[in-house]
Amino acid sequence: MIQRKEQIDEAIKVLKAGGILLYPTDTIWGIGCDATNGKAVERIFEIKQRADSKSLIILACDMDMVARYVREIPEMAVTVDSLSDKPITIIYPEGINLASNVTAEDGSIAIRIPRNDFCVELVRRFGRPIVSTSANVSGTPAPRRYQDIPDSVKAAVNLSVDPSFDQGATGKASSIIKLGLHNEVQVIRE
Repeated sequence: MIQRKEQIDEAIKVLKAGGILLYPTDTIWGIGCDATNGKAVERIFEIKQRADSKSLIILACDMDMVARYVREIPEMAVTVDSLSDKPITIIYPEGINLASNVTAEDGSIAIRIPRNDFCVELVRRFGRPIVSTSANVSGTPAPRRYQDIPDSVKAAVNLSVDPSFDQGATGKASSIIKLGLHNEVQVIRE
């Protein structure tokens, strides 16, 4: 069995080289890359056969990292993240220091702090956020488990993380809420 440290070391090498990962998160299997590398993000859209006008979710290891990639954090964001009993993605008003093709057309950015030891350690050790989008071709069902991932996606990535690291995954996409700077809340996905 592959050790977590070895797997994370290998994944970080791939991310630093601009490569694409296939990896488990706290929700479903995802494909990802360095969220600050525009060319890598472009490859994600190609693999998913998805229009690049759609924004992507990124993973951060904690609120300190979120603060480095969001111009201003709405007051209630910390409360929402800490009180949520299930994985939640928060859309912040304005992303900064990221590849331009990660953010939405209005400049907003969707960020989740995963509740999965493997993901948190990977993002923390990498030192930058990682794109996290479902490991499927756009318009097809999101893969709940490794065996659900299409062969075309598996073949297109630079590294597939060992499936044993998906312990504790919910098998469901995260909830998504959008927060405004004056504490406006819009539920995007429950």
